Amino acid sequence: MQSERPRARRYPFVATIEMTDVESETQVVEQTCDLSLFGCGVTTQKPLPAGRRILIRIQHASANFAAMGKVAHAGHGTRMGVVFSKIEPNQQLVLEKWVAELREARAVKPLKA
Repeated sequence: MQSERPRARRYPFVATIEMTDVESETQVVEQTCDLSLFGCGVTTQKPLPAGRRILIRIQHASANFAAMGKVAHAGHGTRMGVVFSKIEPNQQLVLEKWVAELREARAVKPLKA
């Protein structure tokens, strides 16, 4: 399977992510390492196989985001790429708010002296 390339800018983003394998119903809790409107990176010791369908729940700043997703690539060290495949409209608003905040924080980052 060819790995999917990110479709949008990814921003550094550390949050708790719970992933449930749709087939086996196995749950794992890990940390995200980046986020975009279309997916996220996950730091994990045990990456799931590419193509695996998962239910995603991310907790950040007293908000929750849930979506269906798919493992886009895995096995690159301790990083796994996840693409969001189905997002409900109210969940899309949460995701867009987080990405807008990350974009704004990056734009106003002070220069180092």
